[in-house]
Amino acid sequence: MTQSERRTYLIRRLLDENKQYSGMPVPIKEEEQRRLLRSLMNIRQPKKADLDFLNIQDEYLRAETAAKGITDIKELAPIEKDIYLWQGDITALKCGAIVNAANSGMTGCYCPCHGCIDNAIHTFAGIQLRLECAKIMERQGHAEPTGKAKVTEAYNLPCRYVIHTVGPIIDGDVSNEDNELLASCYLSCLTAAEEKGIDSIAFCCISTGEFHFPNRQAAQTAIKTVRQYKETTGSGIEVIFNVFKNTDYEIYREFLGQNK
Repeated sequence: MTQSERRTYLIRRLLDENKQYSGMPVPIKEEEQRRLLRSLMNIRQPKKADLDFLNIQDEYLRAETAAKGITDIKELAPIEKDIYLWQGDITALKCGAIVNAANSGMTGCYCPCHGCIDNAIHTFAGIQLRLECAKIMERQGHAEPTGKAKVTEAYNLPCRYVIHTVGPIIDGDVSNEDNELLASCYLSCLTAAEEKGIDSIAFCCISTGEFHFPNRQAAQTAIKTVRQYKETTGSGIEVIFNVFKNTDYEIYREFLGQNK
């Protein structure tokens, strides 16, 4: 099967799965197909799929990620011992675990083609990730508290695991509690990673963007918390601060001493 054939197959299966969209024609243009497939995956409720669907989905997603270009942590140079700064798409990063800035529902973003990291991670991991998260939440029986973390498989992502954490949502000035909760996100992720035997972790800019935590203050808290954790515990875990925007890259370079 070509990528085009896989994409068409997946679209038709997802359209037929939903009575509301059954019979809808598949767009001819490739970009429209990509957008429709991602949208259908985004709105799909957590549930099982048959092996034919999963096998073709997995082949499709892995080929898409390979086409984007995978960056291995082994290719990166540390800024300081065991700490890295990398700008790029976290869904194309090969390391022990990547961190997902999740919401309290923990099953991903249901808004079609939304630009948040939660949406991207669930899209390129595949539908299995949402189902695993839903099972975790069903067992838990309540929304995920802010500042905690959960570990899942990564499925079709090049990393081994995804660590999901819910950061504080800022409405107005940042309080001491907000800072403490953000620090707790980093500590919870590091602790969960070490308990799982994960030797490297990539942090996105937790709580910035949709959750409105000021970028500079968030970066300060992130770096301070990671450094203190490593100093206090003697941990050898490798930490990647992953940024996507140029603004965040410059902020982290400044706070990590690269602009001196």
